[in-house]
Amino acid sequence: MPGTAATSRAADRRAFQILWFGQFAAIAGLTVVVPLLPFYLAGLGLPAGEVAWWAGVSLAAPAVTNLISAPLWGMVGDRYGHKAMVVRAHAGLAVAVGLMALADTPGEFLVCRLLQGACGGVVGPTATYASTLAAPHRRGRVLGSLFGATGAGCLLGPLVGSMLAGRFGYGALFACVAGLLLVAALLALSMLPHRRTVPRHRPEAGERPTLREVLRRIAAHPLGRTLVLAGMLGQAAVFALVIVFAPQVERITVSVSSATVWVGVLQATMWAACLIGGPWWGRRNDRGGAPVSFAIAAACCALAVALQGLPTVPEFLVPLRIVQGFCFAALAQSVLYVVCQIMPEQARGTALGTTTGLLDIGQVCGPLFGALVTGLLPLSGTFVAIGTLLVAASGLALLGARPRRAHSRPPATPVVPALPEVKP
Repeated sequence: MPGTAATSRAADRRAFQILWFGQFAAIAGLTVVVPLLPFYLAGLGLPAGEVAWWAGVSLAAPAVTNLISAPLWGMVGDRYGHKAMVVRAHAGLAVAVGLMALADTPGEFLVCRLLQGACGGVVGPTATYASTLAAPHRRGRVLGSLFGATGAGCLLGPLVGSMLAGRFGYGALFACVAGLLLVAALLALSMLPHRRTVPRHRPEAGERPTLREVLRRIAAHPLGRTLVLAGMLGQAAVFALVIVFAPQVERITVSVSSATVWVGVLQATMWAACLIGGPWWGRRNDRGGAPVSFAIAAACCALAVALQGLPTVPEFLVPLRIVQGFCFAALAQSVLYVVCQIMPEQARGTALGTTTGLLDIGQVCGPLFGALVTGLLPLSGTFVAIGTLLVAASGLALLGARPRRAHSRPPATPVVPALPEVKP
């Protein structure tokens, strides 16, 4: 009936808005401290020579525990519903960040970061729930808009965080972030409808695959294994760039204070481009060829990264960061899009949780690679080395798409109500 369909579309639209806000809040909350982490750790009494080591370990810690917990939470969501996992992710992050406000030593802060990875992990459950809101031919638009929320969070989080920390201190900053995450959890709890990818009463649902079976299916599928590996390389490249980007900006500016301003401006430029690029790549994926989208984006991103070691004035970095941000927005969402295609509905939460956990390996390995090439190559050469990771990612995506192009099209599935266009 027309009235019922309109009501369903309105409910889907509201659910997506809640998911978008939740992902924005989580990403903004988790990125507020990243640029300030060395200052925060120094304030906990660390000697200057140990700050860099503790900062690196603290940055990587959530990815380590999320690699283990994300597939397990995905399995729970497949069995009991994905709304519970969205609420759990935001509530878990709220608890972890709230405890950071009470940390008095670097060790206590590290434990909180490990708890963050174990209890949090917003991207997987949010993407899984969002995949139930749209028909397959509109799934790319949904995932693209969610990654637009990631860009918005990364754009505003560090900016607001630096102002709050400077004015009120880190304890108040963590408390505000925890409060924002708690609001997101309460909104999800009270307003998201319960959803499972496949209702229990459907006879065609079959047995839910085990975690081992999910891993085997991803590894056995040409697109699955190559695109997940490509996504890991892409993540590693982006996090390796964190190690070398600020020194490059400092090298081509007149002072440390000027370099600090330019790093902030260039970071904001990149994430603003990511905010725009996320929905654009999502719509392109809906038209078919997500692996090709990944390959094109990774190749363009590789060129933009490799050239960042050449400018002698910071203004010339602006267009390169725009290209990098716009193209980076395609990478993770294209991987998740393909995983949604190749996995059965009843295992989608497990599959997406596993995939996000695997992508986090790049977050751990990337800074190590960046530190390694920094010690072996001149600064300009490190950007070329990091760019080669993205070239390899592009090649892997094309390799996976070549033998079985049919997998780049969504499989036939039952029609569900389409999600109205949402402009984040």
